[in-house]
Amino acid sequence: MELCVIEGDGIGHEVVPAAVKVLKTVIPDLVVLEARAGWDYFQETGKPIDEETVNQVIKTGALLYGAATSPSYPVEGYYSPVVRMRRELKAHANIRPISYLPVPTARAGVNLVVVRENTEDIYIGQEQTSADMDTGTATKIVTRAATERIAHTCFRLARLSERKLVTIVHKGNVLPQTDGLFRRVAFEISEQYPDIETDELLVDTAAYWLVKDPTRFDIILTLNQYGDILSDMAAAWGGGLGFVPAVNLGDDIGIAEPVHGSAPDIAGKGIANPIATILSASLLVRYRWKMPEIADKIDKSVRQALQDGAYTPDVKSSGSIGTEAFTDKVCEKLVKLVKN
Repeated sequence: MELCVIEGDGIGHEVVPAAVKVLKTVIPDLVVLEARAGWDYFQETGKPIDEETVNQVIKTGALLYGAATSPSYPVEGYYSPVVRMRRELKAHANIRPISYLPVPTARAGVNLVVVRENTEDIYIGQEQTSADMDTGTATKIVTRAATERIAHTCFRLARLSERKLVTIVHKGNVLPQTDGLFRRVAFEISEQYPDIETDELLVDTAAYWLVKDPTRFDIILTLNQYGDILSDMAAAWGGGLGFVPAVNLGDDIGIAEPVHGSAPDIAGKGIANPIATILSASLLVRYRWKMPEIADKIDKSVRQALQDGAYTPDVKSSGSIGTEAFTDKVCEKLVKLVKN
């Protein structure tokens, strides 16, 4: 079993090795292939990622990608490596579970999943600025084929995880030709899964309910941009961005990545929270490598470490410890779970 690893930027150099250490604890024969990509790599080489790295990811079929820095202004030649790989490698589904963890910042009872279409919408990167620099234009694309694919993935996940409600989130009242198409096709697919209840919300209403009562949701099925925003909103109820994992799935690829950014203000200080990255690696184990028992043990070891009071530095507690120390606590718990 092989895993390609790209630490990326900032705290990626700390949280990715932490996740690899956890994986090696429970999968000792795992072969880890290291590569580089991201903003720092671009500044050094003029390339966000090498073609050799993309080919290596294709060959292994599994990638753990760390934190990434992306400027909020145009930079000639730069693009987000992970966004490119999601699209080119047809990792069409972004899965982001948010559930309660025993930390002061989480909300009891929250247990939802955001399933986000990953290859289309406004994130396709087709933007332009007018010659007078006064008008920016972006293209939004939604297709039947991609919507059918993500809807099937969502409903199959609902069955696999024994969830009962899928909420289709869109803005079809304002965007009937794009979001309206997504809504219509998603409901068509839902008819093939009569055991799963399906409802819908406009995206602004969904945002309201995520703030008011996130326990209203089981699985959210939505478009690319809305899924990005809503999953970050929901992360607040799971403890914060440092606790929320994600995995991008396709037929022959799994790309695990934490939701949080590169946090340059704390990079190199040994205080970054590795939980999101560890749990993202667990999603890769669960859905790409089809090893749910091992994934369960990884998840449980994180929970047990937190229950014992081993808090990471972004949680205000007298028990807060550093990145490496917390990772060691998780590995200790994991060893015990494996033996039992």
